[in-house]
Formats: sequence, structure tokens, C-alpha cells
Amino acid sequence: MRVIVQRVLQSSVSIDNKVHNAIEQGILLLLGIENNDSTEDINWLIQKVINLRIFNDDQGRMNISIKDMGGSILVISQFTLYASTKKGNRPSYIAAAKPGIAIPLYEDFVDRLSLEIGVDQVKTGIFGADMKISLINDGPVTIIMDSKNKDF
Repeated sequence: MRVIVQRVLQSSVSIDNKVHNAIEQGILLLLGIENNDSTEDINWLIQKVINLRIFNDDQGRMNISIKDMGGSILVISQFTLYASTKKGNRPSYIAAAKPGIAIPLYEDFVDRLSLEIGVDQVKTGIFGADMKISLINDGPVTIIMDSKNKDF
């Protein structure tokens, strides 16, 4: 699994020109899933994301996690995180999991994340939908993590 974590002041996802979900201060999380991802990948990423100290404390230092501050997370499925641009100019998405594999893992990720930080704190888009994402990036702070490359 691969995620892009963006610290935001606010973020929303719109589908068919209507706001589907929105959050205030928190994290916009773009989630990519590949064929051999498992519960182990879900558990590792969730713990990293919720304990990642990327919010400022009283001294202006990034020292507070989303879990500590009680912020929200907007999770968006993003198969393009597994784009391969090695050959030619058209990205290949062969490494991205097909919906039959990806949807159950995505739903499991969202369910487990909700258990960790609270159901009301986790919002989502719709898997596979044409979504428009709006955000006010805070910082900006943008971090990439990959459960298969923990040094990333």
C-alpha cells in the first residue's frame, strides 16, 4: 500500500458537482493498493499515519499527531499512485490492484482507521468514482509512505 499524507486546513471531495464529504483541519490521505497488499500493510500504514507527528505544538514544532489533536482524515482511493512511467509517455497501472482485490482492502483500511481514531473523524470519497478533490494544504506538509518500502 502506498499513501500520500497531506496536512490540510480543510479538504473536500465532490462527485457529480456535489460535495460528498469534507473535513476541517486534519489529513487528506490518498491511498493506493496493489495486488499483494494484506492486513499487515493496512495495520502498519494506519499506525504510521495516526501517530505521525506533523501538527504544530505551542512552540510551532511538528510534534503532535492526528490522534493527539483529534483531527479528521479524508481518505481517497488513488490507483494512480501505482503508475509506472518507465516506458513511453502513457502511464501503466498494471501494479494497481483491480477492484475485486482493492475494494475489500480499501473498506478494511477505512474500517480499521475509524476504529483507531473514531468513526466521525474519518470521511471518504467513493471508490472508483470520478472525484474532484479540494484542499488547503497546510505548510505545505506532504509525506509519502509505502508499506513495502518502509524507508521511503
